[in-house]
Amino acid sequence: MSETEQPKRKKIIPDITTVLRADVIHMPKIIAECSGIRIHGRRIKSIIFTTDAAQIINHNADAIMAVYPFTPHPAISNALIGISPVPVFVGVGGGTTGGARCAQISIFAEAQGAVGLVVNSPTTLETIRAIADVVDTPIICTVVSEYMDIRSRLEAGVSILNISGAARTVDIVRQIRQDYPEVPIIATGGPTDESILATIEAGANAITITPPTSAELFKTKMDRYRKKAENDFLDSDHLI
Repeated sequence: MSETEQPKRKKIIPDITTVLRADVIHMPKIIAECSGIRIHGRRIKSIIFTTDAAQIINHNADAIMAVYPFTPHPAISNALIGISPVPVFVGVGGGTTGGARCAQISIFAEAQGAVGLVVNSPTTLETIRAIADVVDTPIICTVVSEYMDIRSRLEAGVSILNISGAARTVDIVRQIRQDYPEVPIIATGGPTDESILATIEAGANAITITPPTSAELFKTKMDRYRKKAENDFLDSDHLI
């Protein structure tokens, strides 16, 4: 066998963790199949959708999607960016909050270190232009329907599309990818490896995952503690 015919050596990835860090939120390994999006030299594939401070510190995702259903406030973005060990995409409004206020919030988020500014689906082109005029941070536009005017938003200053179409997400990603072969696409992956892979194959470059709430995770842990306490009791001298 010649040197050019030798099979490629399988990559061995050392996996190092500690007891106290073993119980973090793990992103599905299937996300490794996507291409990722390189922002300022950092490649991002997996994105955790949360504003929970404890979750932001305890996960293995490449980035945070910090979007919440309230009026954006600089104090919130500053707190989340300040504790995050990975880049943060920050919601800056675009629905109820728009225009000059949205642009001002974007300036604060950029100064705080946000790697991307996320605008809501209803964001007007005027608001997108107002943001693009005053910041040098990528604008990420949330897309909930294949009927949205994508071209106008890209021309107004959007750099990345964030597809969140529930059951329609794969179809929306596929349609946009056909029309715009090179536009960076983030998309919700769904609850299973199969749904995540379908989203990637449709054309998503990066995947967002919504983790269980801290209350749900804590319930699982407490159930385990209760079971252990019961077993310890049954195995103890109390039954002698």
